[in-house]
Amino acid sequence: MQKDYKKELNELIKTVIDEGGSDLHISEGRRPTIRVSGFLITLVKKDVFSKEDTYGIIKELLIPANKELFLKNKEIDFSYDYSGDGASESAGKKGARFRGNGYFQQGSVSVALRLISKKIRTIGELNLPPILESFTQKQQGFFLVVGPVGHGKTTTLASLVETINESRAEHIITIEDPIEYIYEQKRSIIDQREIRVDTEDFPTALKSVFREDVDVVLIGEMRETETISTAVTAAETGHLVFSTLHTNNAAQTIDRIIDSFPAAQQDQIRIQLAGSLAGIFSQRLIPRISGGLIPAYELLINNNAVQNLIREKRTHEINTVIETGSQDGMIDMNRSLADLARRGEITIENAYLHSLNSKVLEKLI
Repeated sequence: MQKDYKKELNELIKTVIDEGGSDLHISEGRRPTIRVSGFLITLVKKDVFSKEDTYGIIKELLIPANKELFLKNKEIDFSYDYSGDGASESAGKKGARFRGNGYFQQGSVSVALRLISKKIRTIGELNLPPILESFTQKQQGFFLVVGPVGHGKTTTLASLVETINESRAEHIITIEDPIEYIYEQKRSIIDQREIRVDTEDFPTALKSVFREDVDVVLIGEMRETETISTAVTAAETGHLVFSTLHTNNAAQTIDRIIDSFPAAQQDQIRIQLAGSLAGIFSQRLIPRISGGLIPAYELLINNNAVQNLIREKRTHEINTVIETGSQDGMIDMNRSLADLARRGEITIENAYLHSLNSKVLEKLI
């Protein structure tokens, strides 16, 4: 008898929502697994998925064009709207939205789904520092949110864009793969472009920005040198640009950007970055003693001292500038971790686990 994979998928998504989960993992030869507050939990009441089961699920998740692309490329990024069929009240009347990735491993299909909240939370609701709002008030510049995968970068950027949307009339364009948060147009015009659906790729979409009378640009991820170069140019020419990188801290982010260019171009990009960078925010989501997750963070603000360090190839000194720059609004990751530990929000063990310099943290706790 043919299984109803739509029903099966709805039941799994309902479980993620009802359990307060963030992710759903489906693979051949395993039971479905969800992630709750950072921990993986196997759904032991579910059967082990067969090859037919995983194919059945991913066919429900993908539009026809993406099905062909997935089989050709062996991986695919996509978004999925869950209507809420059979969902409990916790799913909300409008269901839920997921960011997904389908991929092959050892010849078998696997799927990872990340729950995207329908509600875009404010800076305060996310327990982020109020100073972040100052970056939404700029008319131009380059602001990056960095950190490992799964630590809330996209959610933070959505909060910043929504702050602009609610406060003033701007033309905002997002370029994403896939589109994650869906914005309701308030004071601003917001156009959301998805790679492969609305545009060919990031560089193509970003070049078009210069002809679209845009004020604010959100780039879902900077994946290649051409995108980085065009983003920096956009920030130089009167646009406010937000984006992400998978880096650990501000200093490493600056080095990653510069090192992505050929040696002959690195001096030029240093000068451009020194002049256009607004700030870099690095964050980690850490298990909270009372349940859930809470962010620890680092904030670099690009002042005259930082500009000089970038131009003079002294990025290794940026960590010291952050540690001593609290009067300028900068925030040091170790101080953030120590503060959370002292307040009883996180364990000391988790503070050390997420510190990039445990010797400095030891002096603060």
